[in-house]
Amino acid sequence: MGLRLKFNLVLLVVFVLGLAVSGYVSYDLLHRNAREEVLRSAGVMMEAALSMRQYTVSQVRDKLAPKEDEFLPQGVPAFAATEIMSQLRKKYPDYSYKEAALNPTNPRNRAVDWEADIVNDFRNNSARPDISGIRMTPTGMSLYLARPFQIKDAACLACHTTPDIAPAAMVKLYGPNNGFGWKLNEVIGAQVVSVPMSLPIANANRAFYTFMASLTAVFVVLFIILNIMLSLMIVRPITTMADAADKISVGEMNIPELPESGKDEVALLGRSFNRMRRSLEKAISLIDQA
Repeated sequence: MGLRLKFNLVLLVVFVLGLAVSGYVSYDLLHRNAREEVLRSAGVMMEAALSMRQYTVSQVRDKLAPKEDEFLPQGVPAFAATEIMSQLRKKYPDYSYKEAALNPTNPRNRAVDWEADIVNDFRNNSARPDISGIRMTPTGMSLYLARPFQIKDAACLACHTTPDIAPAAMVKLYGPNNGFGWKLNEVIGAQVVSVPMSLPIANANRAFYTFMASLTAVFVVLFIILNIMLSLMIVRPITTMADAADKISVGEMNIPELPESGKDEVALLGRSFNRMRRSLEKAISLIDQA
């Protein structure tokens, strides 16, 4: 096995190991960043919904003057936030916001199976501030962020304890079996935001492929340059020395001396070879004269 082949094999092994480690680290980092980016978007969307709820409570609810036989859901924070987020979905259909409850007043807020699991998780772990995860949807992967919805204001129980004390108009609109039996400090649902991951993941994959292609291109260029340097600075001079040594070993002394320019190890070897050759010539000359 020649020196060039050994060198190239070692270089190839180093590249494959480096490419594997770099690929693993960069892929994990890019996809983690993509998830964090989506999670930040979900957090912004969640805060926007909370701001809408607060605005409804402080600016809208007291301004509405409901009739005795009419219930105005626009004054309910959950209804207002859901309606405004529904407007957002007209332009961004993959984004969603839902105040999922196990026993909601409005049937559209009833939690589906995976949302019910989140609500029950919050009920079993009341200290948990939020839950996030990834689930598959018909349009691809989607990240969800959920926060518990807990009854902290006793005023809310006026509408959700029993149908008897709830506003008659509300009971007439939603029925006597929806949204009652709530208790103070009870987790009755979860605010769930879902944000698509397809675009951030696609961007992460594109960045990963670009990085790996660039790294491979750099290796190929480096491989070519190192092979040229190896050939010019090591392989060719050593081959020339080997050829000269073969000729000298069979008595052929009329060959030119090796170049001695330079201060590297190969030049030093060339100078040593030339001195050895001159010493050998003198020795042979003395033997012939004897």
